This record gives sequence, structure tokens and C-alpha cells, in this order.
Amino acid sequence: MRRDAWSRDLVRESRLSANDFILPVFVLDGHGKRQDIASMPGVPRLSLDLLLPVAEECIALGIPVLALFPVLEPSLKSEDGREALNAKGLVPTVARELKKRFPELGLMTDVALDPFTTHGQDGLLDPTGYIVNDTTVAVLAKSTAAQLQSSQLLTTLSS
Repeated sequence: MRRDAWSRDLVRESRLSANDFILPVFVLDGHGKRQDIASMPGVPRLSLDLLLPVAEECIALGIPVLALFPVLEPSLKSEDGREALNAKGLVPTVARELKKRFPELGLMTDVALDPFTTHGQDGLLDPTGYIVNDTTVAVLAKSTAAQLQSSQLLTTLSS
């Protein structure tokens, strides 16, 4: 059954193509900024202006989705990760611009607090250093709403 291409195609369990891919990108604030990531050779952090050609290439290659991972300046980080709620922050700004220029491009965002907190944890901490789950979930929900509303992704996701 596997000697000829036509029979292999008939019994193949799965088929992988560019439209099955999601391209993860690491974004940082500023203009003309590119930072190499030592732990991931060949993978840079990019400012929005340098990310736009990557998005264009993504579409040309048939990759339907970019996953955005923010890298914040240390001055924007706080114990409670409040920058995650900023509708004019890095992720909403990048998402808004990408959707304006490439409306057909799918966007995924990393709804997490670790890029926004000084302690680097994905949740809010109590005084003993344990994550407070219910409070964290509430903040993550507000962060998601800020990303959706400010980048006008809400209509894209619901249509």
C-alpha cells in the first residue's frame, strides 16, 4: 500500500502544510530594535517596524497566525503586573497595527503575567510568595479584555 505515491496519499493519517503553522514572535517597544535571544539562536526580539515585514512574509508563505510574546522594559514591570491591563501597552499596540495592515492575519496573544511582573511569576503573589489563583485569574481576564478591545480583535474573533 505504500509503494506508490497515490496509495500513500490514500492511507496517510495526516497532512501538514503551512496553514497548520503558528509563527511565534517576540516583540519589544521602540523603533528599529532587534535583539538576539541567546537561548534561541536565530530567533530575535523585534520592534513593531521590524515585525511588519515578518508578518508580510508570514502571509506570503501561507502561515495564518502570529503568536505575540511581549518583552517589556524593566521600568514597566511591577509586583502586580498592572501594565498587562494597559490598553495602549505593547501587545494591544502591536496587535492593533498588525490587524490594521494585515486584517487576514490571525493573532494569538500570550495572556500571562510573567512578562509584566518584577518577580517573573505568571501569577500574583501573596506575602509568603505563593500564587493567589482567584486574584490572578481576575487580572488575566481584564488583561484579555484590554487586548481584545484595544486591538479590535473582539469582532475578528467573534465573526
